[in-house]
Amino acid sequence: MFLGNVDIAIVNIATPSIQHHLHASGAELELIVSGYTLTYAVLLITSARLGGARGYRRMFQLGLTVFTFGSLACGLAPTPVLLVVARVVQGAGAALLTSQVLTGIQLNFQGPARSRALGLYTAVLSGSAVFGQVIGGVLVSADLFGTAWRPIFLINVPLGLCLIVVGWRFLPADGRRGTQRMDLAGVAVLSAALLLLVLPMVLGREAGWPAWTWICFAASLPALAWFVGVERRVGRRGGQPLITLSLLTRKPVVYALVSQAATRATYFALLFVLAQYLQAGLHKSATYSGLVLVSWVAAFGVSGPLLDRMPAAVKRRVAPLGTVLLALAFAGIGVGAWAGTTSGVLLTALLGLGGLGYGAAFSGTLTHLTSAVEDRYAPDMSGLFNTTLQVGGVLGVALFGTVYLDLAPSGGRAAAVHGFMVITLVLSAVGFAAAALAQLAVLSRRTAPAAASSTPARTKTAT
Repeated sequence: MFLGNVDIAIVNIATPSIQHHLHASGAELELIVSGYTLTYAVLLITSARLGGARGYRRMFQLGLTVFTFGSLACGLAPTPVLLVVARVVQGAGAALLTSQVLTGIQLNFQGPARSRALGLYTAVLSGSAVFGQVIGGVLVSADLFGTAWRPIFLINVPLGLCLIVVGWRFLPADGRRGTQRMDLAGVAVLSAALLLLVLPMVLGREAGWPAWTWICFAASLPALAWFVGVERRVGRRGGQPLITLSLLTRKPVVYALVSQAATRATYFALLFVLAQYLQAGLHKSATYSGLVLVSWVAAFGVSGPLLDRMPAAVKRRVAPLGTVLLALAFAGIGVGAWAGTTSGVLLTALLGLGGLGYGAAFSGTLTHLTSAVEDRYAPDMSGLFNTTLQVGGVLGVALFGTVYLDLAPSGGRAAAVHGFMVITLVLSAVGFAAAALAQLAVLSRRTAPAAASSTPARTKTAT
């Protein structure tokens, strides 16, 4: 999970070096960055279902192998086009391996052990964010043996090979393989629908939102409706749909997923807007821009282990309370910008508060979702949750990033401060709305049927 998460963002730091050494065009650079994200987001649900059908251990090992050799191909790519292709392969491997992580946690841990595992999962996400902020710049700046940007990919190779051996040794064996055929029609239609939705989000802002982006957005809705129809037909015929649609009729699941999508959008929006604000507006260094976020990601990582130590009654409220804390942090940052306190210790402290709130919301939602559905739906839940995160993050950058750049087009200090204040206050409002949805998820859980016990669910999945 650490490797897959790092490679979502680490390449952004290396884009100037890639452009210089490979003579990549602007469009090629965009595809080098976004090819991974697109493939990753589009294949998450399919990858989770493959884990359920073919064994999560087997698919994790396969995904790790594809990711490792995709990273090797990235590090050795002699041309921009080959680097784009290698990034797509790398993204496919990342989707396949990361989709199995939550499935493995849900199937192999129960009660306090599951809470600890989910806390470590959150800490790993935090650690990978810190690693991506720091090590990417260090590796590119070091220019090891004249390799410039290549080590950011090549470092994955020895790590991946070691993890393949460790995974083979320690991951629990899969049960007997299922006999259900893969829902290939569902895979094709859902992949097309997600591509139509995510592609314009990733490329639209840089392209100036041309007509094709809006056509893709419009076409994604009937494509999603078509997917629902395909899944219903598969279910009526006695097959195994790609997604169990009945999960999306459960209020505890829907409210929690939408809340997490909104929260994730605010987080990714902050990452983009804060970098623009500090560097282009306040003329701070890239190093400062990266280090100021360490308080956020460090506090995010603390939330998961802390959640494990809380009473059950408190755990149920962690997601809405954490989201409220996040919204208050955004409001404090916006008010601080309006009052002229635009950087420094106060900003760092408020970012730490926001990271603590987001970590609590993230961990609380994970705990809520994994306990709100039966274990036989673990692959469905893993795919839905991870896809929700990716789509929410891309939407946050596309929406709020565009608004900020419109408010501060010249990069001047006054315009940057004004734009940053507006965006953070809007993010605060979105945070409060997400907190309300998280609270609704908790309240609706009281009337939902209890999840089935682990042992029968695992037996049913295996057979």
